[in-house]
Amino acid sequence: MTRTLVVVGNGMVGHRAVQALRDRDAEGTWRVVVLAEESRPAYDRVALSSYVDTWDAGTLSLPEHDESVQVRLGDPVRHIDRAAKVVTTASGHEQGYDALVLATGSRPFVPPVPGHDLPGCHVYRTIEDLDLIRASGGRSAVVIGGGLLGLEAANAVRLMGMAPKVVELAPRLMPLQVDEGGGALLRRQVERLGLEIHCGVSTVAVKAGGNGAAAGVSLADGTRLDADVVVFSAGIRPRDELARESGLAVGERGGILVDESCRTSDESIYAVGECACLEGRVYGLVGPGYAMAEVVADRLLGGGAVFPGADTSTKLKLLGVDVASFGDAHAASPGALEVVHNDPVSGSYRKLVVSDDAHVLLGGVLVGDASQYATLRPLVGRPLPADPGSLVAPAGGVDLALPDEAQVCSCHAVTKGQITCAINESGCTDVASVKSCTKAGTGCGSCVPMLKQLLDECGVVQSKALCEHFEQSRAELFEVVRATGIRTFSQLIAGYGKGRGCDICKPVVASILASLATGHVLDGEQAGLQDTNDRFLANLQRNGTYSVVPRIPGGEITPEKLLVIAEVARDFGLYTKITGGQRIDLFGATVDQLPPIWRRLVDAGFESGHAYGKALRTVKSCVGTTWCRYGVQDSVALAIDLELRYRGLRAPHKIKAGVSGCARECAEARGKDFGVIATELGWNLYVGGNGGFKPRHADLLVSDVDTETLVRVIDRFLMFYVRTADRLQRTAAWIEAMDGGLDHLREVIVDDSLGICADLESAMAEHIDSYQDEWRGVLEDPEKLARFSSFVNAPGVPDPTISFREERGQRVPTVQLGMPEVAAR
Repeated sequence: MTRTLVVVGNGMVGHRAVQALRDRDAEGTWRVVVLAEESRPAYDRVALSSYVDTWDAGTLSLPEHDESVQVRLGDPVRHIDRAAKVVTTASGHEQGYDALVLATGSRPFVPPVPGHDLPGCHVYRTIEDLDLIRASGGRSAVVIGGGLLGLEAANAVRLMGMAPKVVELAPRLMPLQVDEGGGALLRRQVERLGLEIHCGVSTVAVKAGGNGAAAGVSLADGTRLDADVVVFSAGIRPRDELARESGLAVGERGGILVDESCRTSDESIYAVGECACLEGRVYGLVGPGYAMAEVVADRLLGGGAVFPGADTSTKLKLLGVDVASFGDAHAASPGALEVVHNDPVSGSYRKLVVSDDAHVLLGGVLVGDASQYATLRPLVGRPLPADPGSLVAPAGGVDLALPDEAQVCSCHAVTKGQITCAINESGCTDVASVKSCTKAGTGCGSCVPMLKQLLDECGVVQSKALCEHFEQSRAELFEVVRATGIRTFSQLIAGYGKGRGCDICKPVVASILASLATGHVLDGEQAGLQDTNDRFLANLQRNGTYSVVPRIPGGEITPEKLLVIAEVARDFGLYTKITGGQRIDLFGATVDQLPPIWRRLVDAGFESGHAYGKALRTVKSCVGTTWCRYGVQDSVALAIDLELRYRGLRAPHKIKAGVSGCARECAEARGKDFGVIATELGWNLYVGGNGGFKPRHADLLVSDVDTETLVRVIDRFLMFYVRTADRLQRTAAWIEAMDGGLDHLREVIVDDSLGICADLESAMAEHIDSYQDEWRGVLEDPEKLARFSSFVNAPGVPDPTISFREERGQRVPTVQLGMPEVAAR
């Protein structure tokens, strides 16, 4: 006989409980009714911060249940009649049950400080919360809470265009996950992004402004932080009101008391997720909630599953910084030893906690570089395969072989043995099939690198898929877009991918679309795909301001244009510096100042220098035959022609070039992605040079060619690179990774061994014909201009979160990173 299960709550854990039951209940033993408070279907709250990328709530949606599950949205349960086994909703709807699962989750904790309920105060919990913060129109924010959710909230408001300040009561950021050393490095890393951090201090009041809304906060140490928006993200409290009202037992500090089967004090009622209190503890992570959901599903079908224990390990990227902790991260175990490698120069902190004999791994903390997380976490509680010092050393390289019983996926309790069985016996050949077969990697996703490693260990040849959402490589996706005429990410992922995309594939597709001249980078959906700097067509600087870099082809500029730059810098109070690429950088512009600055520059004949984009930056030149007595060719004219020819060309990575008028090499052409050096007979072309972490001199591709031939070969070189390189791969690495290297490249683009040179030239000609200045496009489009003003409450009023001092006659950012004054010089 079919029985009725009522699930109260439609969050991630409630959704998982229903899905786990449907997966097991082949006989249809249970009819399921879901009663939800929120009016929208279940969505991925863990990925909430990604909503800011697109403002499309649909990208967060969880898979819908089949037709056997009845979901009633926007009608929360208000009363439980345990004797009659009936729940009553806010609308008066009554629903009987045979079993009841409470998955009511939690609510944000808002400290009861004076002013906490003023207009302008928000919490960070739901899609609606983010919509309200966005609609506030603020340009600066204080985030109360420096834990995991607090830093996510800070990143979200930063992406909305606000300058965030973070206040944390504990002496360090993320106090539950990282130790003092890891917290110190994390703080340094996020402060470099312009965040202002205040640790070890409490908030005593929210201050009201003249309009009665929040205007900042006062701290216990006397500090006053001015802001338009205050966001509380200081922890959670379990939603146990229904349980209390119906007489169910609750924990001393809140939460519905449950036993190891997740059953409450009423044998017909279960509780899962953040509302449940198990062994005196409420878990605020989705992993333990999923484990509870699986236990309940098993119990409802007569099984004897018990809660396996909570894996509170976490791995995430906060504000671009990798952070991971696992096991006994704080060395609380008796006799525990800590093995630490701290390298603040490279931005890496690694700590392993081991037993007193240094043989068993107990836990660890990784900040800056968390690449070892996937292999170290499953070893917790097991003998170490090597000396712990070698595991945290920068060289790494130690083979961390996992036993079959080691748990790889903590969200779904999947072991290495189960995964290798799926690969060897069930025929799984890629990460997607392993996920489908075992559910590993479908939770938080932190174990996905280990899935790839296990596929390799089992001898499965891995694809060159861009990410889990696209089986194609970047080069293959480029050809798909080019051949099909697809013009949006949603069209591409619907036709050739799966899921909703990630921070790997979205910028790549944005770059591909821009490379193929499919419209302005801030048009419609494309705007949400862009990297941080491309969002505002400017480079974000350390104090939250932006730099303005107009193009100056070949470094040649008239006195009239120099005057325009000088006047703009003077009128907007910008710091000016001549760059190594023969341009003038203007630093210190706020987001709302960017359009009026560019209006004056565009009207004077300047255009975007693309200093913010993965695109051609500059073509540097010496003065050549125009002035130099050693020059043998007109390097200035050629540099100008090349820069204007390739301006706006979007690529897998930035492109820099140079033209030297003689062998004295004053333009440093051999240190560029492509460089040209004049000879008595014509030009030598060098390719694949670059600076950065692995400086490399360019290699000679062709020599003594005339200008027409030179340009034709460069056209082919750049377009072949744009089409075939991997994401974020500079030309040097691209050539090094190429089968046959430089010789193969020469065969393809000089000898035309593949017969594609005419196509490459045609594609470059199409780019040149379709080029439009990006900043002119913004200034001519009110919708695009709105991106630069929608967060400003008071145009013309200086942002109080941005401060400067005078140094060497110009304004420079006030040092706010806890670094010595000399660090800014």
